[in-house]
Amino acid sequence: MIGKISGIVEYRTTDHVLIDVRGVGYVVYCSDRVLATLPGKGEAVALYTDLLVREDLLQLFGFTTLLEKEWHRLLMTVQGIGAKASLAILGTLGAEGVGRAIALSDVTAIKAAKGIGPKTAQRVVIELKDKAPEIMALAGSLADAMGETPAAAPASEDVIDEGDGAPAKVRPGAVASGAAAQAAASVQADALSALGNLGYGPSDAAQAVAQVSGENGDADAATLIRLALKLLAPKG
Repeated sequence: MIGKISGIVEYRTTDHVLIDVRGVGYVVYCSDRVLATLPGKGEAVALYTDLLVREDLLQLFGFTTLLEKEWHRLLMTVQGIGAKASLAILGTLGAEGVGRAIALSDVTAIKAAKGIGPKTAQRVVIELKDKAPEIMALAGSLADAMGETPAAAPASEDVIDEGDGAPAKVRPGAVASGAAAQAAASVQADALSALGNLGYGPSDAAQAVAQVSGENGDADAATLIRLALKLLAPKG
C-alpha cells in the first residue's frame, strides 16, 4: 500500500500530476481542488495517497490531508460512487464541506458535483449519514497525531504544593483523574470543532456538547457529535 508520495512535480494535467520520486515517476490522480494547490514544475510536493487495485489497473489518488483521504475511501463504499465521482464531490465541496453536507442531509450540495445525479446524491447522504460523525471526529484525532494537541490542563487541587522549594506531593489517583479529564476535554473539543464546521454557533454547540457529555460521560467524539446533532436538529 502506497500511503504517501513525496517528490518533485514533473508535470500536471487536468486530472493528474506526475511526481518524480528519486527517478521513479508516479502518476497521481487528484481533484480539481487539490490540483489547484499544487506547486509548479520542479518544485517539491507531498501528497497522501490511496491505491486502487484492479485486475488490469493500478491507480494512485492524491490528497492534501488525511481527512480528505478518509472521505474518499468512505465515499467509494457507496453504490454508484467510483473514484472519479468521489474526486468530483471532494473537488466541489472539500473534506469539511462533504462532512457538513452529509451530516445536515444536504442532498443539493452533493448534487452540485459534476456527474452526480439526485438519486446518487441522496444515496450518499442516506448511506453515510450515520458514519459522518466518526470521520468528523477523526479530524481532531488527526490534528493530535500531527502534534496539534491541546495544551495540558493546569494542575488540579489534587496536587499539593508544599512550598519552600519542597517537591510537590500528588494524591493517589490525581494523575489518573487528570489524564481522564484531559481526554474528556479533548473529545469535547473535537465535537465542538466538528459542530463549528457544520455552521453551528459556539454558544449553541457548547451547550449541546455540554448536555450530551453530562448524560454520556464515557462517550467518544463521534457519539457526542451524533447526539449533539440530534439535540440541535429543528423540532417539529
